[in-house]
Amino acid sequence: MVKIKTSNLNVWFDWEIALKNITLDVSENEILGIIGPSNSGKTTLLRTLNRLNELYPGSRVEGKAELDGKDIFTEVDILSLRKRVGIVFALPLPLPLSIFDNIAYGPRLHGIKKNNSLSEIVEKSLKDAALWDEVKDRLQESAFKLSGGQQQRLCIARTLAVEPEVVLYDEPCSGLDPISTLKIEEAMKKLKSNYTQILVTNNVKQSARVSDRTAFFLMGELIEVGITAEIYTAPKDKRTDDYISGRFG
Repeated sequence: MVKIKTSNLNVWFDWEIALKNITLDVSENEILGIIGPSNSGKTTLLRTLNRLNELYPGSRVEGKAELDGKDIFTEVDILSLRKRVGIVFALPLPLPLSIFDNIAYGPRLHGIKKNNSLSEIVEKSLKDAALWDEVKDRLQESAFKLSGGQQQRLCIARTLAVEPEVVLYDEPCSGLDPISTLKIEEAMKKLKSNYTQILVTNNVKQSARVSDRTAFFLMGELIEVGITAEIYTAPKDKRTDDYISGRFG
């Protein structure tokens, strides 16, 4: 079942086009990896799906992007969209609050006030983000006391706490050590049963490890998309092969 669908999607910032005629389906409960060199439009796509680009006054969009068959620009309320489609950024940005209150922040905004309910949400979200065992005895400590890898998993837990349907990751492991990266990748695999996930990464090996399908973007265009094993062993486009092989990018 298709969860997200874009059709002839074009995105401009002022007079510069960032995405060109992107037509792409993302299936429910899959991990789609998006690879490509810098300035290829990967992050722009994520920010379009979450409608964050609208914060930039010079941005405009043509074409369609649908969530469960509804156009996210005309048929889905923006606040509802951002609850249903969460995003995790490259740089972990914990709130200046305790570990507990970081996770409870979103549910409280959505009207959940009971401590028992919040405690259950916090525990489940931290477990889903593979962080619970490391912080369960220090929930009232400042989130800033966590390591970089722990802070990133905290941000993933904070995103999961409002029960999104789709999780977008924009280079979530770019500044992390291999052990922290492995924990996040393992968490992503476990989340597949409940979430649709899109992973933007400059690490082609990471996409190979965790993605069901991989899309290759270049200069704002979708060059090809397919089953990850096939993209990495027998890409249809020479540019994809050159990028994966390290011959450019």
